[in-house]
Amino acid sequence: MPTIKEITDYLESIAPTSYQESYDNAGLITGDPNWQVEGLLCTLDAIEEVIEEAIHKGCNLVVAHHPIVFKGLKRFNGRNYVERTVIKALKHDVAIYAIHTNLDNVLYKGVNGKIAEKLGLQNVSILSPKAEVGNPEVGAGIIGELPKPMGGAEFLLFLKKNMRTGCVRHTPLLGRPIKTVALCGGSGSFLLPTAIAKKADVYITGDFKYHEFFDADGHLVIADIGHYESEQFTIDLLHEIISEKFTTFAPLKTNVNTNPVHYL
Repeated sequence: MPTIKEITDYLESIAPTSYQESYDNAGLITGDPNWQVEGLLCTLDAIEEVIEEAIHKGCNLVVAHHPIVFKGLKRFNGRNYVERTVIKALKHDVAIYAIHTNLDNVLYKGVNGKIAEKLGLQNVSILSPKAEVGNPEVGAGIIGELPKPMGGAEFLLFLKKNMRTGCVRHTPLLGRPIKTVALCGGSGSFLLPTAIAKKADVYITGDFKYHEFFDADGHLVIADIGHYESEQFTIDLLHEIISEKFTTFAPLKTNVNTNPVHYL
């Protein structure tokens, strides 16, 4: 069986931690990199229920997209879900590894590339390349084209079905076909000006605030599909990446729906 370090080194060869944003906390959060991996569980969020699932299934490594710890913890007394999760992981020798904005920021095998794949986009490229990296395949968001144009309402129904979302919050349709699609998994409202500048017909992401919808200003359609919904296929992505490289064991995908948002 591989060690944790062998797995994380491979993941970081695809999405180096140097590509993460300054506020992020990607990397090994709990556990020892020299541990042998007895079992591996892929998830979007490494919350307490997922750690319990890992323990039950004999997995001592949880590979998550979102870090359970974003900022320093001063006490470990179980007063909130973050502390309870960390305590449980430490108590049961479960390592938690997060691969977050570094995986968002790569085109090859990245989070946004997976979304583009689900939507069948072609000619994809990074929406906002990182100038400091000097590599057009590193940066935020993706822009691409549908194989053929779709009507606005038709596209939104297609988006809702393919992204398995219970709700699409969107700005008014503009009466013109959808061909060029910009997107960003998670919270991507900061990329709206770039999507407009690159003449996208629609911009897909999550977590748009009320007043931010006005910023579409008739240039494109904003389609907010939800944070979890936009990134849920990252679980499949992580499973595929690890399975392709490490063939001596079978990584698992969580059965826990970690989405804290429910629709009535």
